[in-house]
Amino acid sequence: MKPSSPVIEEGNEVTKPTRRAFLRGSGLAAGAAVVSGATLATLAAHTARANGRGHDDDHHEWSFEGYRSEYGELQPTPDQDGNHILALPRDFRYVTFSKIGDTMSDGNICPRAHDGMTCLEGRGGIVRLIRNHEVRTAPGAFNDPTTFSMGGPADKRYDPLGVGGTTTLDFDLRKKKLVRDFISLNGSIVNCSGGLAWRGMGWITSEETVNGPNQGWGKKHGYNFFVPVWANSAVPAVPLPWMGRFAHEAAVADARGLLYETEDAGNTSGFYRAIPKDPGNLYKGGKLEMLAIKGRPQANLITGQTVGARLPVEWVSIDDPDPNLEGGALPRYRRGLAKGGASFNRLEGVFMGLDSRSVYFVSTSGGEKRYGQLWHYVPSDKLNGEDQLVLVFESPAGSVLDSPDNICITPRGGILFCEDDASGDGDSHPLAPGIADVNRLIGMGGLGEPFEFAVNIFNDSELAGACFSPDGRTLFVNLFGDSTKGSGMTCAIWGPWERGPL
Repeated sequence: MKPSSPVIEEGNEVTKPTRRAFLRGSGLAAGAAVVSGATLATLAAHTARANGRGHDDDHHEWSFEGYRSEYGELQPTPDQDGNHILALPRDFRYVTFSKIGDTMSDGNICPRAHDGMTCLEGRGGIVRLIRNHEVRTAPGAFNDPTTFSMGGPADKRYDPLGVGGTTTLDFDLRKKKLVRDFISLNGSIVNCSGGLAWRGMGWITSEETVNGPNQGWGKKHGYNFFVPVWANSAVPAVPLPWMGRFAHEAAVADARGLLYETEDAGNTSGFYRAIPKDPGNLYKGGKLEMLAIKGRPQANLITGQTVGARLPVEWVSIDDPDPNLEGGALPRYRRGLAKGGASFNRLEGVFMGLDSRSVYFVSTSGGEKRYGQLWHYVPSDKLNGEDQLVLVFESPAGSVLDSPDNICITPRGGILFCEDDASGDGDSHPLAPGIADVNRLIGMGGLGEPFEFAVNIFNDSELAGACFSPDGRTLFVNLFGDSTKGSGMTCAIWGPWERGPL
């Protein structure tokens, strides 16, 4: 199956976004600052300063230990229907759309579990969102109105019992409204996050599970799938086994076509590099490798790490990327660990740096206090040169940053963390009374100073899939939701971005 050229239809017109437009949409365009070099020293100083301040580990009282942002204090802000979903800085506005249970343009019901997402450019102010649905309902539960699992055409499903996949949404930036939405891939399960394929040709959606027939499914799971940006209806769901069978979280391609993948398997998680034979056609296969620290075989990077230290990286090959776990084969992590691979604690979001080569990724439960880490992988100029890995930030307290999941490198060079409060410590927030384990969007500028940008004041759902429109003026983000109608949705946020680093 060979991907076609990226094409998006708008009405009766067919548009073919330029490569430059796709690079802008994916945060790959040059010209913005990248967190590196001297800035790392600033980040190290910031973390030391943050660690020196007192904080309430038990979260008996709320206190935000980050920094005031240039955007100002947050306040409950209504959407277009007067519903208070988010708290945002003054002068920021938003609309909500594509809610769980809504009827989509293709006649299907909008599924639950809104998760990872990307934004790509069309014509006439139309942008295209491709969104994951991390559905975890029972196998084949398509028609139960209480599950809101992924429907769609049966002949396109990977697994006839699969309940997850992706939806594609066309959004009008001028009118601030949804134009069209439809199921674009189905028959997978637990589609958590993913990332942009090479040159913005489409979205790589990732299954965060290795369940299979032993757990009642029709086929093995734990794969990546490709969703072409040009598709205007559901495409056949074809897995990419050479990229590994494991609890995938995210995957993103750099300018050379190399793909970087994160694994969310507790404290036995790895960071991987997939080298395709043809970046423009992932179905031709390739090889899979696992990150290791040179001179430190089986390095444990969960705790005891120094912010700003540059660790030399090497890659170890994974001989069997698609193990038959049902037959007792060793998981791919164990194979990489045996060769010296490094361990992290729950790797989740990954995003390409603005230089189109370096990669940022988060460890959701890493760090001394398990509140999360931000890592920066910096490749050498040569494929076999000495790459480096840098711990950019480690959260000293849940009130600063609690369990980062998806991340976004903004067009201005800032960082946005989507919280998925995995600590479960019941932390509250004065803007969200009655909600425990509140989730936020945490921003970070070039000086490494974390600040609150948004708070989910509607429910305790995680925030996910943060991504900017190609012009950098609209931020899209999901509320994950639960099994109830309207509990999850997508938000489009706009306002005076120039006031701060985002």
